[in-house]
Amino acid sequence: MGNELSEDEIIRVAILDDHQSIIDGYRYRLTNTPDVEVVAAAAYADELEPLLARNKPDVLIVDVFVQTSQENPTPFPIMHAIPNWLQRYPQMSILVISMYNLRTLVRAVVEAGASGYILKDDHATIQELGSVIRTVARGGIHFSQQAHQHLLNHIEEESVLTRRQLQVLSLCVAHPNAGTAELADMLGVAHSTLRNLLSGAYLKLNVHNRSAAVAKASKLGLIPLQEPPLEI
Repeated sequence: MGNELSEDEIIRVAILDDHQSIIDGYRYRLTNTPDVEVVAAAAYADELEPLLARNKPDVLIVDVFVQTSQENPTPFPIMHAIPNWLQRYPQMSILVISMYNLRTLVRAVVEAGASGYILKDDHATIQELGSVIRTVARGGIHFSQQAHQHLLNHIEEESVLTRRQLQVLSLCVAHPNAGTAELADMLGVAHSTLRNLLSGAYLKLNVHNRSAAVAKASKLGLIPLQEPPLEI
């Protein structure tokens, strides 16, 4: 009894995938991960919204191609939905797990605000699904190696971060305990835009989370971590 986790320590996960066997596989992978709990699952996109509203998950796992409803087999517009979900549920991170290893698709998912893109045939990463979920739930990113390479191929060769990315990291230094929703409000941008700026900075700096990005940007002399000492 003494080892039981409190509700605040549990990472709540929702799943949207049109194959029950895939959902069951994720549940199985997370069986021995005591701090991760699957609180909802849907096979059709129209079933998801009430589940999100009721369960308030910390992480949403989605496939990029799912049917809109049982009666409507047309693909649900995930790219349009991701920023809307993030705006309505700012505490939630989105992890895409897909069989499609397409360069433009990976890039579009990240630009929409997702925190990761895992390929379904990346068995090594799927076996560590609990660890991946922890990373994105804490504001980090995670990509399968091939998906990561697609993104790196599109990053400008210039290593310097954009003005907006530097602005975000500077805010992270000034407000180390602020959540992404708070940072978005300070910057005056949508929540999904803030996540996209952070993800882009992580990728350019080759790190996986906010603290590592701040540390590396400071080490490179891109942002100050503290005020310089006064000269007397």
